[in-house]
Amino acid sequence: MKRLHLFVLRTFLGPFFMTFFICVFVLLMQFLWKYIDDMVGKGLEWGIVAELLLYASFALIPMAFPLAMLLASIMTFGNLGENYELVAIKASGISLFKIMRPLIVVALALTMFAFYFSNNILPKTNLKFGALLVSVKQQKPEMVISEGVFTNEIDGYSIKVDRKASKGNMMYGLMIYNHTKNSGNANVTVADSGFMKISEDKKYMIMTLFDGQSATNTKPNQRGKKRTFPFRRERFSKQTITIPLEGFDFQRTDENRLRNAYKMMNLTQLEHREDSMYSDYQVRVRRFAASMNYPNPLTQMVLNQTQTVDSLKKETLFTPDTLVNFDEIYHTLDEHIQNEVINMAIGQARTNHQTINQNLHELYNQKKSINKLTMEKHKKFTWSIACFIFFFIGAPLGAIIRKGGLGMPVVVSILMFITYYMVSITGEKFAREDMWVMANGMWFSTYIFLPLGIFLTYKSANDSALLNLETYQLKLKRLFGFLFKSKDKKDKS
Repeated sequence: MKRLHLFVLRTFLGPFFMTFFICVFVLLMQFLWKYIDDMVGKGLEWGIVAELLLYASFALIPMAFPLAMLLASIMTFGNLGENYELVAIKASGISLFKIMRPLIVVALALTMFAFYFSNNILPKTNLKFGALLVSVKQQKPEMVISEGVFTNEIDGYSIKVDRKASKGNMMYGLMIYNHTKNSGNANVTVADSGFMKISEDKKYMIMTLFDGQSATNTKPNQRGKKRTFPFRRERFSKQTITIPLEGFDFQRTDENRLRNAYKMMNLTQLEHREDSMYSDYQVRVRRFAASMNYPNPLTQMVLNQTQTVDSLKKETLFTPDTLVNFDEIYHTLDEHIQNEVINMAIGQARTNHQTINQNLHELYNQKKSINKLTMEKHKKFTWSIACFIFFFIGAPLGAIIRKGGLGMPVVVSILMFITYYMVSITGEKFAREDMWVMANGMWFSTYIFLPLGIFLTYKSANDSALLNLETYQLKLKRLFGFLFKSKDKKDKS
């Protein structure tokens, strides 16, 4: 049994590490497509880009663990089934559970490590990634210039570009005002096209312009004299302008500014933050409910008017629990008093409606912030347990499919993982909007896939014909054969 367990472990660990790095790489490519616009043209050093990708890779690991576990378990048992090794092992009297025993230990260890990683390591890497990404977005590049508007990011210059090429850094229709001498629009350059780049030491921007002209004011205006604007015009086919840059050096954002973000907290910090925000939320709800009491002026006015009609009512003591027949009192009032009461009631209703809408919007946003903290707390558990669930889905599926390699296992794994992800996103959406209880929404995918894994494992361990693909293929052949035979008999008759 020890040799068998070692053999199964060696068969599993190789595909697992291979598929894990493949999954991280694929997910990292998705990250690059998402943030490619924030990094291109910023003049970043390769060290900064590599550091950013490293932190992004850490953020993708919790999602890569379950996918790698699913794919590796399908490949492992698919290879065993394809080479008839699984059949030989079962024929010797060893059950599927005994074969899976060392991998169950690995799955449990990976589940605990995934939780430790999500709770202790991931918040720190998310903090560094968030601070670095903000620093990259705030970096002033040569490509900070937008189409159709004047850009004043470069000190002493105002630059406008009509159009930028979709590929490359070529720009068309350039207009550059030089304000370095603080003499107004005394120096302007217009060019048909050109491009810009930052020098290697990041201290200068080099602008290369083509087919343009520059106009420069040659004599400044003098007080008391006629306002004339003599200028010198020069045409050029190619011109290079060197602009000194200040404040364009890469500066890192202080990480303390992002420590209160929910993705940068561990489980203890999330619970503490959630409790404090929920206590404040409850105080606001009670304050809002108390502010919805009807104002006293309307009630007091009606009572005062009725007291003038009937002096006996002056001695009546009205409390908040007193039941009053408003219609009877209303009809005893004068017509102009009735109109005044109606107008005052309408005004108070509109005020209450506006107050309700404003408070509901604020309370809704605050509740969504609390829900983000709660969801992040549940995610640390759900994505960790997903590793264990996917093992009990992948192992029996591999024994059923009996196909190894990266063909059928990859297709099945991707379909299964996409289904799990869609179900998980659906539950999270309902939980975020408070349509479901938070626990039910966040664990919705677990409620579905855990019984599925138990069912597949049980049926595969008992060699049930329900999950035997050859059985369904044989039934389909018999069905089509019966249909063709019946058709031939009809044709002969």
